[in-house]
Amino acid sequence: MANCNKKKNLDTLNEKSSQPKKTKKTEINLAILSDPWLTPVKEDIIARHQRYLNKFNELKSYYSTFIDFAGQYKYLGLNYNEEEKGWYYREWAPEAKQLYIFGDFNKWDRKKNPLTKKDNGIWEIFLDDKTYSKTFVHGSLYKVIVVGADNSVIDRLPAYTTRAVQDDNTKIFSAQVWRPEKKFSWGRKKYNPSKNEPLLIYECHIGMAQEKEGVGTYIEFEKNILPHIANLGYNTIQIMAIAEHPYYGSFGYHVSNFFAPSSRFGTPEDLKHLIKTAHEMNIRVIMDIVHSHTVKNTTEGINRFDGTDYQYTHPGSRGDHPQWDSKLFNYGKNEVIQFLLSNIRYWMEEFHFDGFRFDGVTSMLYFHHGNIDSFDQNKYFRDGVEFDAITYLQLANTLMKLINPESISIAEDVSGMPGLTTPIKDGGIGFDYRLGMGIPDFWIKILKEQSDEQWNIYQIWNVLNDRLPFVKTIAYAESHDQALVGDKTIAFRLMDKEMYFDMAKDRNNLIIDRGIALHKMIRLFTIVNGGQAYMNFMGNEFGHPEWIDFPREGNNWSYQHARRQWSLIEKKFLKYHYLSDFDADMIKLVKEYNILQDLYGRQLNMDTENKTIVEQKGGLIFVFNFHTSNCIPNYEFYIPEQGVYKIILNSDDEKYGGFNRIDDSTEFFSIKKDGHFVLSIYNTNRTVLVLKKVRD
Repeated sequence: MANCNKKKNLDTLNEKSSQPKKTKKTEINLAILSDPWLTPVKEDIIARHQRYLNKFNELKSYYSTFIDFAGQYKYLGLNYNEEEKGWYYREWAPEAKQLYIFGDFNKWDRKKNPLTKKDNGIWEIFLDDKTYSKTFVHGSLYKVIVVGADNSVIDRLPAYTTRAVQDDNTKIFSAQVWRPEKKFSWGRKKYNPSKNEPLLIYECHIGMAQEKEGVGTYIEFEKNILPHIANLGYNTIQIMAIAEHPYYGSFGYHVSNFFAPSSRFGTPEDLKHLIKTAHEMNIRVIMDIVHSHTVKNTTEGINRFDGTDYQYTHPGSRGDHPQWDSKLFNYGKNEVIQFLLSNIRYWMEEFHFDGFRFDGVTSMLYFHHGNIDSFDQNKYFRDGVEFDAITYLQLANTLMKLINPESISIAEDVSGMPGLTTPIKDGGIGFDYRLGMGIPDFWIKILKEQSDEQWNIYQIWNVLNDRLPFVKTIAYAESHDQALVGDKTIAFRLMDKEMYFDMAKDRNNLIIDRGIALHKMIRLFTIVNGGQAYMNFMGNEFGHPEWIDFPREGNNWSYQHARRQWSLIEKKFLKYHYLSDFDADMIKLVKEYNILQDLYGRQLNMDTENKTIVEQKGGLIFVFNFHTSNCIPNYEFYIPEQGVYKIILNSDDEKYGGFNRIDDSTEFFSIKKDGHFVLSIYNTNRTVLVLKKVRD
């Protein structure tokens, strides 16, 4: 393992990075330059790629491999040395005046065990087994005192700690020695996800995944929720809030300990077992990783660790994120790059994560953090661009593919930065997918601001298909964002308080009928037209009625709304299971007919009077009737080829809470009319029909 003491001085490397050794500039053949719209910014794209090459070669030159550069978690932090029989604790704190490690192993004596400052701003201490074999053991609690450059004296957690636990009474966090006697076994079978299936993501949160009013665990999630996800047909889970965070209600987006899986959900081995079980179910596991900012906390986090405001973050106001009340990383500093890249390698190698959804990418890309009215393509590469952050993201995507070529990287970005999902070798940033964040915004907007009669089918079609063919997009109707207090899920916007009183099957309510019908249509239209992958937040598949409100003073620290009520779909006298059953069959249809692999649907009919969209995709015909009341017998539309067609999915089926107005066993025979083939069906309102040609 390469480290700072065995390789060239990283401080020296940082001094050089202001005027880095240039990679010889050659005529770069970048595929992205073939886009005629990018001709005005050709030189900017070349410069972006050149910056990446310069930094990659610079970092690689100091280590035997680029992967070695990302192995700093094996050197810094607490690591057991088998040869020397003892623990090394090392910390990078270049401006600190002194560090001390203390804990239950030395009866919390604050000055007994000082660290010694070595080269490169690294402090070190060795705790040998001869002295501490009975006291510094698995489960021991410890902290580090940092006497900072500003003369502050703060009890802190190591920046690279892999375990942080919170005292139930004092709520104070401590680091914990974690070296269980029995090492976790992944088994011999290597997980190889199917390359043929599209990415179907179930976004989830371990703590609030249970029905009980409390914090769920990794073990409970594995036992109770994974089977539900598998039965629905999703092949990927995207887990939020894995890295330790002091405030539970932050949803995991204010990270304090980047290398520590949250102990509030269980042990590291519990998380590993969950991932192993998911892999046995052929389910990928993606981590929602937060490298866009860090929590301001000093006692738990890395902010002002050595007593300066420029160790991990930018100094002064540039280091503050005013909207998120957090601190911003200095992506131009090599130790920071190493910290974050080591974090990626750690989660992939130690926990077998299959990839990451990078949070807050727009905020990373620009100094304005995306807080502008609109983005101008000619200014993507120039105005307010954080070049160092772009280079870091390119390095992160490079590392991921070196560790696991099948890994998945997803960017949470609304800017539409050109080349976001273009391979790095072709001039891009290297993500596999971007989130189609405009889609849920659109659905919420029209549900909130328009009556059903005002819906424009051309607008619906255009928004859902508004993406470049080579930008792989994850479509979703809603995520955790729409479920939070202050917002509303689609189900709640459609049915509101009526959900509390009229979801029983023996009760009739027009609001509920409308809500169930449109909930199904919105989801199917989104998955069919919105991109090459799909995402759903847990519980939304059955229209979960509650918003998400974590325990806080304002709700008397209640967990009532920080859970998922799975029993609602188990109670067959309620209507919730209709939506869940439809979701499962929708996912099955998408996989069976490769709907997402077919880039765009082909319009067959756009009928504004009846608010009906007919399209062909994946060899199937979809008929979406968004009208509030128009049901049209003998509804005709052109089809590409003659034949006999049958319904294979009908949202109006009574098993999905519909009214059974259409006989699914009916065969529809094409006829020739005006030189074209025509199909005639009964087109019912607020219904989607999917038809398949069964024979010529």
